[in-house]
Amino acid sequence: MNLYRAIIFSLLFIVPPAIKPAILRICCGAQIGRGVSIGWFATVMGRHISIGDYSAIRALTVINCGGDLSIGRYSIISSFTLVYGADGLRIGDHSYIGPQSLINTEEEVRIGDWSALGARCMVYTHGSFLPYTEGYWVRFAPVVIGNRVWCAAGVFLHPGATIGDNSFVNSRSVVSGEIPPDSIAEGNPAQVVNAMSRAQRAITPRRLDAIAGQMVRHFLSVAAAHGDIRVLAEQPQPLVRVGRQTYQIAVAPAAGDIPAVDHTYLTIWLVCRPNWRPPSDLWLDLNANRRSPRHTAPLDALCVFLQRYYGIQLEYEER
Repeated sequence: MNLYRAIIFSLLFIVPPAIKPAILRICCGAQIGRGVSIGWFATVMGRHISIGDYSAIRALTVINCGGDLSIGRYSIISSFTLVYGADGLRIGDHSYIGPQSLINTEEEVRIGDWSALGARCMVYTHGSFLPYTEGYWVRFAPVVIGNRVWCAAGVFLHPGATIGDNSFVNSRSVVSGEIPPDSIAEGNPAQVVNAMSRAQRAITPRRLDAIAGQMVRHFLSVAAAHGDIRVLAEQPQPLVRVGRQTYQIAVAPAAGDIPAVDHTYLTIWLVCRPNWRPPSDLWLDLNANRRSPRHTAPLDALCVFLQRYYGIQLEYEER
């Protein structure tokens, strides 16, 4: 890293989050999308930097890539993550790096769309310490993680590890070679124990309606126990209060009648019906994985809950 970039790298660490994207644009020519956030005491550097819309780099994270840094839309890099090395990191859309993860980029690391590394995962692209000149081994190789891959907490990926699309690697596994697509793998070294397509349930419209109702009930129990949202009623349509405002939560089923709502209250809709939009501007669509752009405390809390507990990530509807 040259002196100029070293100064910017250090400055980003201490300045307020609100001005970090502007500094990257002006000083580094970075491409920064809408709604990007970079937290307190977090800093970012790469040869070329691209961060997509509504992505977030949480507080106390350090990213220092000698190569290109590309982060897709709606992706999150959690707190206390360390990314470093001479090459680059490419992360797709809607992907996630869990807290306290370490990614070494002496060779390039590529992570696809809708993929995740759980907390305390480690990715290495080189392995050496004992002197190569005395006959000890050294290995350099990129790491590739496909689309819709979930590596649970504590997974270790060796140089050259490759994980195919639509796969799951269980906690504390060690990946040394190739995991083929559509796999569930675990162990040290990680071995395929099942096919993802065999374990994944088919979602019918009726099942989606049942899932939506289940998630709302779970949200209400969590909100009542831990949140600032007060649950006033659960039947016939749940009522919640934030401050002085009361909201109603309704599910629009995939088929059948749309439930009647009390227009005295603002209504938050969970939409299971394809190509249907409610009259309210507070909604989230479980078919299209989208949400309305309006922000209110209960809708935002529900969206965060669905992502954290059920892996549902929602894009903003364009205004």
